[in-house]
Amino acid sequence: MELRRLRTAAGLSLATLAQQVHYSKGYLGKIETGIKQPGVDLARRCDAVLGAGGRLASLVDQPAPASPPAAVAADGDGEVWVMSMAPDGSSWMVPMPRREAIATGAASLLGLTLGAPRSASAAAAHDGTLMAFRSLFAQVRQLGQTTSPSVVLPMVTVHTHTLRGMANGAPSPVREQLLGLAARYSEYAGWMAQEAGDDRAAMWWTRNAVEMGAAAGDTELATYSLIRQALITLYRDDAVGTIDLAQQAQAAPGTSPRVQGLAALREAQGHALACDYDNCQRALDRAAALLDEADTSSGMVIGSASVSGADLNSLVAAWCLHDLGQSRQAADVLDRQLALVPETAHRTHARFGARRALAYAAAGDIDHASALTAKVLDAADLVDSATVRQDLKRLARLLGRERDHAAVRDVHPRLNAALRSPVL
Repeated sequence: MELRRLRTAAGLSLATLAQQVHYSKGYLGKIETGIKQPGVDLARRCDAVLGAGGRLASLVDQPAPASPPAAVAADGDGEVWVMSMAPDGSSWMVPMPRREAIATGAASLLGLTLGAPRSASAAAAHDGTLMAFRSLFAQVRQLGQTTSPSVVLPMVTVHTHTLRGMANGAPSPVREQLLGLAARYSEYAGWMAQEAGDDRAAMWWTRNAVEMGAAAGDTELATYSLIRQALITLYRDDAVGTIDLAQQAQAAPGTSPRVQGLAALREAQGHALACDYDNCQRALDRAAALLDEADTSSGMVIGSASVSGADLNSLVAAWCLHDLGQSRQAADVLDRQLALVPETAHRTHARFGARRALAYAAAGDIDHASALTAKVLDAADLVDSATVRQDLKRLARLLGRERDHAAVRDVHPRLNAALRSPVL
């Protein structure tokens, strides 16, 4: 097999390779003789040790990635999403044909009946309203770092539709300002919907953001929507789709350095998923230069305003290193960067903390990986992230191979329970 050929060419014994990739010699022997089929995680580790540039990972049979949901039309006779609330206070979003929503009176929930006075004094009053909603937006994003999307989404939904309703009939330039702010709320609703595990709703809210942004003269949200779609394909393990969408975003005319930089980071993650080290590094270098050039002084930037003190480029680079099979290097970078993140930024700690635990487990430090897993679960319980859950599933599989470790026996039941929980 190809693994044996590459190992022999590198001058490594089976025992030495097994030690470096943290799998047993017997298991690797079965892979080489074809008795066992390797998983992509093992293939990536072997690629990294043998310098195979993704050759082994490309040979692993994997299910075809699921296609991301198409964006649903946000106007005309398409769907609207209506917030429903149960007597116990729980709430959820349900899709409904627009005409049915209007016929049943649900349109009032969407802010469609809100008017905007045309008088000069009323227009002046909108300045204070806009300032208040901008302040609320910053607070909502901060809340999104500390709690579940189920808490944040109802608030973002109401604010989005309220602003859009106020824009109806408002004079220029007030109308454009209201729509522009509503678009940012809608884009954030798309992110929270993805975190809640609803990719279809995520695309609907993103489509809404694109349309409102265009009406406000902000065309960059259309470009950013490609980056949002690329995040969905990334979590579906679709390297080709992720790279393609990210490259489309970078090629869009009139794109700011910030959005181009975010697209380059997404492209790097796609190349890492494909085990293409050289193109991954080139994309990371391009992203670093673009993000250094970007102006974020307005505070109303597209996408993540910050990662709470850490360097976004370094965090994504570490993410990529793990996917490229260089888990020890990834763990070192994540150690340094997460130390800069406040403890209150639970979503950041859950997301990149799960990656750090994965990196330590893949590097063979099972005791430390188990200790980190316990910390990650504390944060994950609070933020209820569907995307973080995917890394927790990978972590459960990795640690499940090491159940003889006392630390694993302590944390593995809690990890499995968290994955079975309808809350996480």
